[in-house]
Amino acid sequence: MEPLRGADPAGIGGYRLLRRLGAGGMGVVYLARSTGGALTALKVIRAGHADDPGFRARFRREVETAGRVVNPWVVPLLDADPDASSPWLATAFVPGPSLAEAVEECGPLPYATVRVLGARLAEALDAVHGAGLVHRDVKPGNVLLAVDGPRMIDFGIARMPEDTALTASGMVVGSPGFLSPEQAQGRGREIGPASDVFSLGCLLAYAVTGERPFGPGSAAESLMRTVHDAPDLDGVPEPLLPLLRGCLEKEAGARPAVAEIRRALEGAPAEAAGLGGEAWLPEALTRLIARRSAAVLALPDVSATEVPVAGEGSGAGSRAGSGSGSGETTAGGEGAGGTTAAGAGGSPTRRRFLTLGSAAGVLAAAGTAAWWTAGRPDGTSDEGGSGTLPRLTLAVQADLSGDGRTTGRAQENGVRLAVARLNSLTGRAFELALQVHDDRGVASRAQEIARRLAADDRVLAVLGPSTDACAQATLALYQKALLPMVSVSVGLDDVDAFTYRVYAATRPNDATLVTPLVAYLVRTADARRTVLVDDAAEGDFSWRLCSGVAEALGAGHTVIRRTLAADADSDGAFRALAEAVTGADADAVVFGGGYARAARLARALRSAGFTGARLAAERACDARFLSAAGDAADGWVFATAYLDPARVTAAKSFVTAYRARFGAAPPPYAAEAYDATLFVARALTSLGPDRAERGAVVGRLRETDYRGITKRLHYTGSSTRYTMDAMYLFRASGDAFRFLGQYEDATAATAATAATATATP
Repeated sequence: MEPLRGADPAGIGGYRLLRRLGAGGMGVVYLARSTGGALTALKVIRAGHADDPGFRARFRREVETAGRVVNPWVVPLLDADPDASSPWLATAFVPGPSLAEAVEECGPLPYATVRVLGARLAEALDAVHGAGLVHRDVKPGNVLLAVDGPRMIDFGIARMPEDTALTASGMVVGSPGFLSPEQAQGRGREIGPASDVFSLGCLLAYAVTGERPFGPGSAAESLMRTVHDAPDLDGVPEPLLPLLRGCLEKEAGARPAVAEIRRALEGAPAEAAGLGGEAWLPEALTRLIARRSAAVLALPDVSATEVPVAGEGSGAGSRAGSGSGSGETTAGGEGAGGTTAAGAGGSPTRRRFLTLGSAAGVLAAAGTAAWWTAGRPDGTSDEGGSGTLPRLTLAVQADLSGDGRTTGRAQENGVRLAVARLNSLTGRAFELALQVHDDRGVASRAQEIARRLAADDRVLAVLGPSTDACAQATLALYQKALLPMVSVSVGLDDVDAFTYRVYAATRPNDATLVTPLVAYLVRTADARRTVLVDDAAEGDFSWRLCSGVAEALGAGHTVIRRTLAADADSDGAFRALAEAVTGADADAVVFGGGYARAARLARALRSAGFTGARLAAERACDARFLSAAGDAADGWVFATAYLDPARVTAAKSFVTAYRARFGAAPPPYAAEAYDATLFVARALTSLGPDRAERGAVVGRLRETDYRGITKRLHYTGSSTRYTMDAMYLFRASGDAFRFLGQYEDATAATAATAATATATP
């Protein structure tokens, strides 16, 4: 639900409008209350379409069609006025999600649930066909889920088989992915009840697997596969396969009738007896429906509803708050029951909505130093919460005690700081709870933790893991649970965005680190002959890094590749490698390994008298490199996906707060973890606590645009990356790494300095 907007009317046809349920090109659907107190879904056609006589005639036909179908599993038409200046119709309100939303948020449905779903929808279609109609648009978005069973909606394109209004040859009407072959080919006069059967088969396959049986892609691709390809039914439970294969036959005459489908799904009498029970849905969906129902029940009655004029109040400018979506009365959260998000007690009046709307405004702000002074007028804040708000749980999974503990603890601290800050904001709609799990950098332990988190329905997102190996080990587990996995320091390459929708990488992948290395070689070092050292101990990471640099440098640059064996451990091996670099008359060397072997190579190069540019990626940019390499570390340059927040103006307040709480400067990835947490919080805020389910968070993260203290995070559209430009350079100097800046600025500055020095007599 969304608040009403300033241009929305207070009422239509005797119905008082309460909230917006949705909007599209044709019109707006409102949650409304009748004079008798009943809640309805009221669909209003936009004025531009109402002026079209043909459209008004089609709308009148929709009203007549919907009124002809009477069945418990079809949402009933309650009232309508197709002749009004803005035509409208009212149907019974179902507080549950659509099937599409349910699968998106909670994953594929259990087999038992799908049997109930199919049996009830077959019964609904039997009533549709019995009224002499064909629905023509049976799809997940047109099925609502209630505690007692599904409800079929939207008879906008339902017609009698002989109706010629939508049966012109070549016209494709409906939703690709759930159309029959006869619909996909525009064979309008052949579209009959069997077409709905095919669509029902597609719907049930989607419900039980989470995937469309004719695959993803464009509408044209989907239509082509529907006509020519066999359905992909991998993942469909064996008992359901024969029925779905029958429903998805290309020839309409080979498909079962809806009555046969119902009998097949209801099965034996003992099994059929349980189909009408309230436990037909999995617990997660039942909770979702309960929260939405509670939110609706918490709405004011008609006499208490206020519809202020535009401009009333302090800068609100719209009905019931700012319209940001977080200023809603909410129910749910951990033990929240019917608690309202504005605090303890009180009715959800316009003033309360405005208060909540202001919190959303804070959460929608730029995400810089303003976060630190938004809590109170004097800029101070306290941690902890009131205990009266819904609690939304996040988890940190990181290496806190293994070899990567420095990075893991930095991320934990950054997340803790963000959670404390969010929980100190006044007027917030929810509180964040935090779980912290140490996987020690061990893949098997990471998987154990992932299974526990997946089973804990309270957890809405995981920040981590902090190492590539643990991320690779847990990715499939989190995807199966539809649990968002928001990585901070992991740089996995080649993660398919469609297969692993839960994976949100808030740093560029490892392959992109090639870019700052090449920029430094070309623009700053002016290198002509570069030796690339592929450290086999680092596996694919080193090989890809070296290959990427070689390809980017191109034919005009001499590249010599050397491989350091994974088991190379003697000083002689590193000495021989250094001598190969000097013997090649190289003026630059790029090393693809970690800090320990980079330090040994640094010492060997110094002993060999090499004075050219020495570069590595962030795996070697570790304080232990400085101590192990000693003076030989000086001058090495490192490409990283993290910055030094102490050198960034926007992060000044963060650095101050970090030092105050943890007694040290923020290490690498602390500020990035802080931003990742606020990025997730932005998505949760836009959803509101009543809609905060895992799958919804996955989808909303892809729609969220957040500008933080370190970078902008937003979905890039074709990968799992939420940023592509966070690439920086550091130089080892003395006993520290000096931040050179964003790589483009750093290499431009050094190139300009070199040019000036060359031009000076």
